[in-house]
Amino acid sequence: MTTETETVAVRSVEILRYAAFTSDPAGGNPAGVVLDAAGLDEAGMLAVAAGVGYSETAFITGGEEAARRFRLRFFSPLAEVAFCGHATVATAVALAERLGPGEVVFDTAVGDIRVATVADGQGAVRATLTSAPTRSRPAGDAELDAALAALRWTREDLDPALPPHVAFGGNEHLVLAAGSRARLADLAYDFDALADVMRSHGWTTVQLVWRESELLFHARDPFPVGGVVEDPATGAAAAALGGYLRATGEVRQEAVIRIRQGEDMGRPSDLLVAVDPADARVRVSGQAVRIGG
Repeated sequence: MTTETETVAVRSVEILRYAAFTSDPAGGNPAGVVLDAAGLDEAGMLAVAAGVGYSETAFITGGEEAARRFRLRFFSPLAEVAFCGHATVATAVALAERLGPGEVVFDTAVGDIRVATVADGQGAVRATLTSAPTRSRPAGDAELDAALAALRWTREDLDPALPPHVAFGGNEHLVLAAGSRARLADLAYDFDALADVMRSHGWTTVQLVWRESELLFHARDPFPVGGVVEDPATGAAAAALGGYLRATGEVRQEAVIRIRQGEDMGRPSDLLVAVDPADARVRVSGQAVRIGG
């Protein structure tokens, strides 16, 4: 039960709202950002995240401003999340607008995450996060069949050139490549069934992609375990996809992959993913803009 003191703490925090991986407040993935959450416990942060209603809200629970190093936690409306890329980008941009551009370091549940921020001549800020070391493995038949059944897809809907994998870029994501843009656009999955499959395997999202060209992917990310039908932009899944492309040999030299996400939701997002075959870490870049001025 929430105490009166906890309720007052929740009501007193300043909640910022940013759209990440876009320059348009009507696009990208909205994230809540609380720059001073020192007075909140887990129940309080969860209550704030539920009230905000976005896929994730980020909370700075402490740190050293002079050193530009901060402790950062993430909550969906239903539970804490180990890592969230779009909320990390949003938080880094919010800090850059207050402290000036430069590098910040976030202490997270998946380790230290470094984010470089730069401002252009018009004041827009771009953030580049360096992921935790990525890894990727082929999906098992049972995993794949259960996920496809919940998605109401078949194996014939998949691109045979891009095998199903479970990839990690801070969280684990099932990566499935659709054989056509039309298949990706037609997403009508069983919310409860997919959530059950994801919980049983510890997946944060299912990353559904279609490869338009060597360096351009379109993506959709169901997120029922967070109480959200779909994410318009998923930085952690973008990092996982970069690791997947590295592990499967699709990227054999340094490359920057562009991911278009959120198009079918009316919230278009642009994510740039820098992959180096010699480095298990992936760099994910994008802008973020304040919602509501």
